[in-house]
Amino acid sequence: MKQITLLLCAIGLFILSSCSSQKPTLSVFKDLQEIGDGSIDLPDYEIKIRPQDDLYITVTSMDPSATAPYNLPMGNPAVREELQMAQTPRQQTFIVDKEGNINFPQLGKIHVEGMTPTQLVDYLTERISKDVKDPVVRVELINFTVNVLGEVRQPAKVRVTGERFSVLDALAAAGHMTEYGDRTNVLIVREKDGKAVYHKVDLTKSDIVSSPYFYLQQNDVVMVSPTPVKESNSRYDTNSSYRMQVVSTIVSGASVIASLIIALTVK
Repeated sequence: MKQITLLLCAIGLFILSSCSSQKPTLSVFKDLQEIGDGSIDLPDYEIKIRPQDDLYITVTSMDPSATAPYNLPMGNPAVREELQMAQTPRQQTFIVDKEGNINFPQLGKIHVEGMTPTQLVDYLTERISKDVKDPVVRVELINFTVNVLGEVRQPAKVRVTGERFSVLDALAAAGHMTEYGDRTNVLIVREKDGKAVYHKVDLTKSDIVSSPYFYLQQNDVVMVSPTPVKESNSRYDTNSSYRMQVVSTIVSGASVIASLIIALTVK
């Protein structure tokens, strides 16, 4: 009888092992692991200004009164996303209209779409220098955010404070991938020319570093797909309670069968 019970338990364990997840590879840039020193060309990371962007622009100089007319008045709040939040008043932002223009104090309408923040700084500095000595212009893209979704530990809308932000930075900000994240299938969705353009990247290969999608842009979406194993196991509810339920059912069945056989043998 003991042999029958052990056989049934072994069958149960075999079923569980066939349903269990195979550990996925967690490597990034796997093709570089066996290579020595080297280098990879990086793409241009500078972001371009688009319609509906929020631009924080300040102009200062040694003579504050000379640059005051080039600055927007103080307001509360400064950013559209913070309309319901109380905060200390600060200078208002410029919102790029659908034609790609802003109305700048003293200078009038300026077409900024397609410029980088650095190019806009150079343009404004040149224009303002005609009337102000040594102006200092600062341009900041306020609405640079990236959404990170899917198989990451902390899905989030990440606010970017600089201009250079890679897909690796985005994943790090979201706590990195879970063990079920498919590193060969990361989808990046980007707004371009009125369309949602999507591109799949493989983080196990180093050539992603040279891709125009390595550095992210405002409103990009990074979607980490689950591994095929995770998708398959999701149909069976792969949490620990499910596995324990299966084990309990098999062991209980084995005990019932063993008891019946013992009862029939005794008779």
